[in-house]
Amino acid sequence: MLFAMQNKTTITTILTKAEEGVRITSEEALILFESYDVLSLGRSANIIARKKNGSIVSYIVDRNINYTNICTALCSFCAFSRKPEDPEAYLLTYDEIERKVVEMIELGGTQVLLQGGLHPTLPLPWYTDLIALMKKKFPQVVFHAFSPPELLHIAETSHVTVREVIQALREAGWRSMPGGGAEILSEHARIKMGKIKATTAEWLDVMERCHEEAIGTSATMMFGHVETTNDRIEHLDNVRNLQDRTGGFRAFIPWVFQPGNNPLGKKIAHKATAFEYLQTLAISRIFLDNVRNIQGSWVTMGEKVGQLSLLFGANDLG
Repeated sequence: MLFAMQNKTTITTILTKAEEGVRITSEEALILFESYDVLSLGRSANIIARKKNGSIVSYIVDRNINYTNICTALCSFCAFSRKPEDPEAYLLTYDEIERKVVEMIELGGTQVLLQGGLHPTLPLPWYTDLIALMKKKFPQVVFHAFSPPELLHIAETSHVTVREVIQALREAGWRSMPGGGAEILSEHARIKMGKIKATTAEWLDVMERCHEEAIGTSATMMFGHVETTNDRIEHLDNVRNLQDRTGGFRAFIPWVFQPGNNPLGKKIAHKATAFEYLQTLAISRIFLDNVRNIQGSWVTMGEKVGQLSLLFGANDLG
């Protein structure tokens, strides 16, 4: 009983410090992860979120357009990718992408999340011409496009540097990139996951170069698979450290690994629970003191848990 009381006091001290705007350490984050008092975590995360953003909760009407499912990576956690010879493989034409954008606009959408597999033959001009065309036809639409692994792949196949890819896309009108490919920013976990598109260092380096070129991005974390609590904390620490240097992350989005129809999922004994999701979401808000927006997810967790996320540190609903 005495240990439990001391532990409760320690957690209260950490949360009070965070609410007052004092940065918590990785060691203190571990203590929070070891706590089952998810309601106290949620309360503090909610206080911090409201201090940063007031009572405003944001959302956006957008559409995901995956321009191709052909991918050379074949990551262990992916149910999407196909080989070029697969009968289900596809590459959308510019006209097909345009029609999808028009459909979105007619439904009140304002943003396209545009991503795809690592196609083996598409050159850099295919991407720059696509962005230039879409921005010319739809100047009012934000094209939240590509990811660090895609940029690394384009650079490799086009025999240019990543910075040259970023600058060429920016010249075409590209200004925003999602945080895909982060998974868990810990090499310890990435090695256990098996095949993956980029290393931790590569993902962070591409993000830093994007921020230097005034490309705003989000950061993500996929958890609930082979990673440990320490891996999650390392991920959060990597994001916080880069944000200290660049300030380029607009939002952080944690989500739970989906084990269906992929090799990694066959190795996972259970899917992360709603409790674990809300705990991780709240700690993300508490730890990432330099990231303004934390996004909750109804897509992976369902509508009710998505609503609850707005009481556990999220101020945006994806």
